[in-house]
Amino acid sequence: MKAWRVVVALSFLLLSGCLVTFKDPIPANEAAPIPLLGEWTRKNEWGEQLYLEVSRAGSNLYKAKSYVDSPDNLASLEEFGFTVAHHGDRWYLSAGLSKALGGNFAIAGFELTTDNELLVYNLDVERILQEVGQGRLQGQAVETSQGEGALVTTPLEQVMAYLDDPANSDVFVEVARYQRDGQ
Repeated sequence: MKAWRVVVALSFLLLSGCLVTFKDPIPANEAAPIPLLGEWTRKNEWGEQLYLEVSRAGSNLYKAKSYVDSPDNLASLEEFGFTVAHHGDRWYLSAGLSKALGGNFAIAGFELTTDNELLVYNLDVERILQEVGQGRLQGQAVETSQGEGALVTTPLEQVMAYLDDPANSDVFVEVARYQRDGQ
């Protein structure tokens, strides 16, 4: 379960235990919006206080550190790197997954609100599998230790065009709502 804390921290990979993964990552061509950087907090479904710290890790590379219950709880510390992209009206992030989780890449949507909230959106596995079945996306169903997931093999440019299309906005499901820490 500890490996999943990273996933829960940014809440973009875990939705009913299922994952949507991609062969291609978002390239590190774009800088994240400055308000994304800093410290965030929220309570998870089990009542635990989660802390998320987002910082730069290089040129257009970022890292997220998550902690449970307190930033001083080093036993719960998890860290991962990610890249971002802005397409249409949406921001996306991409993170590499461990071999245990398939070794591909996860993509999530995020939004920064005027109320100092960070909203994170996952992709609906069932909807993505329907799109694969109907030929709108290329890929396949995959079994993971957490349940059925989807591996999308469509080239990233086509994936982004699909995700940017307002007709496909229902493929996104809000999975986390963080507040700026200290507010």
